[in-house]
Amino acid sequence: MTSSPPSALVAVIQVNSDDDPERNFARAEALTRQAAARGARLVVLPENLLYEGSDRSMRHDPAEWGPRFGALARELQITLIPGSQREPAGEKAHNTLLVYGPDGSELARYRKVHLFDVDVPGGPSERESGYIQPGPAEAVVVEVPGVGPVGLTICYDLRFPLLFRELVDAGARTIVLPASFALGTGKDHWLTLLKARAIENQVYLLAPDQFGRKPHGRYKFGKSAIIDPWGSVIGLAPDVDEALVVCELDFAYQDQVRQALPCLGHRVFGRE
Repeated sequence: MTSSPPSALVAVIQVNSDDDPERNFARAEALTRQAAARGARLVVLPENLLYEGSDRSMRHDPAEWGPRFGALARELQITLIPGSQREPAGEKAHNTLLVYGPDGSELARYRKVHLFDVDVPGGPSERESGYIQPGPAEAVVVEVPGVGPVGLTICYDLRFPLLFRELVDAGARTIVLPASFALGTGKDHWLTLLKARAIENQVYLLAPDQFGRKPHGRYKFGKSAIIDPWGSVIGLAPDVDEALVVCELDFAYQDQVRQALPCLGHRVFGRE
């Protein structure tokens, strides 16, 4: 991995996707254009961008949608991470994050490894493993032009700190977490966990989230955020509307944090 530039302008986008992929793509495109017009070099959208309906058989073949996202990235000369798509995987699908570079090419692909199988008292009951196939247990870091090495995660991955440490060990200076975080757990855990992962790994964390009531009846939390390596919230969306959050990542400041508090080098457990 190469080193990061002194700074980079990035954006996270918050949307309320429904069960109409074309409508969802149109809103994502419009907001992505706004982000690029404000100078963002990297634009990240939420999990399940194209579909948040009840049909668990829904698939989004990257061979079909990829050229559309790639063309948008190429036109705007940005790196685009358009949320996650349901990539065909036999009888199930992968929950897949794709990265498109300024030339329109696919730079990386991450398939979600931690699946949301939970029964939260008074909250969500979900069996993501019933329709999603987990990806390989690997840390995926991509070199983003003008930003540097970026680690890839999705939503429920937030609760598994070892993945984030693997990404940092692989060179990530920034980590993205596109999400569709449930309202019930989001109000208590979302920002707390985002701050924790940023602080303990001394990274920038970009977390675009879905918001609002979905066609399947569940509510998503919103409050898309950008967190700095000290754990400060430097960008935050509301919980009730579409939003575009643009922030500058200061990698010189990140270096200062890591030098002043060199905890990444003080590890005893988990070192080879």
